[in-house]
Amino acid sequence: MLALVWIAGPLTGVLVQPYIGIKSDRCQIKWGRRRPFILGGALGTIVAIMILAWTREIVSGFLSIFGVDPQSRGVAITIMLFAVLFIYVLDIAINVLQAAIRAFIVDCAPTHQQESANAWVSRISGFGNIIGMFCGGLNLPALFPFFGHTQFKVLCAIAAISMFITAGVSSASIAERDPTLYGKPAVKTGGVFELFRDLWQSVRRLPPQISKICQVQFFAWMGWFPFLFYTTTFIGEIYVDPILAANPNMTADEIDKIWEKGTRLGTTALLVFAITTFLSSVFLPFIIPPTYKPPSPSSASTPGFPLTPTGSTSSLPLRNQPSLLQRTQTFAFFLLSKLQIRTLTLRRAWFLAHIVFAITMFLTFFVHSVTLATILVGFVGVPWSLTQWAPFALMAAEISKRDAIRRGLLKAPPTSEANLLVSGEDDAADQAGVVLGIHNVAVSAPQVVATLVSSLIFKLLARPRGVPGDNSVAWCLRFGGVCMLVAAWLTVKVGEDGGWMGKERAANGTNGRFRDEDL
Repeated sequence: MLALVWIAGPLTGVLVQPYIGIKSDRCQIKWGRRRPFILGGALGTIVAIMILAWTREIVSGFLSIFGVDPQSRGVAITIMLFAVLFIYVLDIAINVLQAAIRAFIVDCAPTHQQESANAWVSRISGFGNIIGMFCGGLNLPALFPFFGHTQFKVLCAIAAISMFITAGVSSASIAERDPTLYGKPAVKTGGVFELFRDLWQSVRRLPPQISKICQVQFFAWMGWFPFLFYTTTFIGEIYVDPILAANPNMTADEIDKIWEKGTRLGTTALLVFAITTFLSSVFLPFIIPPTYKPPSPSSASTPGFPLTPTGSTSSLPLRNQPSLLQRTQTFAFFLLSKLQIRTLTLRRAWFLAHIVFAITMFLTFFVHSVTLATILVGFVGVPWSLTQWAPFALMAAEISKRDAIRRGLLKAPPTSEANLLVSGEDDAADQAGVVLGIHNVAVSAPQVVATLVSSLIFKLLARPRGVPGDNSVAWCLRFGGVCMLVAAWLTVKVGEDGGWMGKERAANGTNGRFRDEDL
């Protein structure tokens, strides 16, 4: 039963997001390609969360109608099966929501704002993680008794309310382009199997830059999976091991108690990790210069995008004298630009994040105290914040740029690939939905592989419960470090901007960064 729960996330990630990506790319509803899936995914998530919170009461109440004893073993098994079913429903709904939201960002932000938009996603996600962990440490039933009498029920209610508000605000406040402007998609028959055949064809036709990013992500997530799933156990083992060595004849109850303390220490380390991730996501975008500069005021504006704080123009007439707010914004951006490390790019920062993660995993050879382990786990928040930002920003900018060139909103560089885009003769699979779906396969599939490898490591190295000297989890983390070195090597092959304009920019001395109109 536990194995079914563990595999739910990677399995639904591999199957659901690509399917939803293709369906949303072909959606022709006038109020948007992505919003129907955002609202549907949010509604499914809310319903699944609340049913999971009240599973025992729902199942027991229903079976009691037929005179079944609520305390019987049959009811307990039914409750477990019902909960597993809705864990899958929850994972499916979350994947629908995630696929639509990421594509929503790509569709609605211009190329030069993709890095900034995805940085904000990372920041808000990090803040949400901290709030969630903080709420988990409170006595929520005492504070919100009307939401339920258990911690889990109140947490689910808070999550459902937050989901309702955020999904509703996002959908109501941001307008999508009319999907009919993209042209009518080709008529496809054959249902689900036809869609997955199209997915396989799309994998083979991915643009080179996006294909390289997916290759990096495959090995990177083989490294991240052991850390994200086994950190609490790693901290617990470090705490428990010397106690077991000093007290070899402990009872089962005593072993359970020290493991409870070790688990709480592991949870504290994860809180430190979440705080470090959030702080990194706030400050790192200020020191990494953007790859794409906004259009200059003298250039043609990018149609379809409103005035933004990052400098894009609109169709409104410019004032002769900037307002106080505009002058303040300009001065603030000037100060922030002084923090930037000019030689650091997002791709280089992502490469360094992989190296830092690998080093921290290898440092587990020398970590034998809970304090050092907590510091190590907290430090990993820095590369994790870049993992939550860099690949999405690089892919989103590439998709947005190709779409803008295809629609004639950006001038194409003098390359054969760009000429095919302009003429409409390219056959690359670069629509946001399908690309992000394929990317999620590259993230989810290695988690299954990492699970199998970790299971093998546990089988070979794990010791019976209560026996000191078990360092099997540490070896899983070190395996992740090796995988991350492969990811770092593949990151070197990723272009700074998709490889479109390298020679031209080098000749012009633009240091790898250019404005939208320079394309």
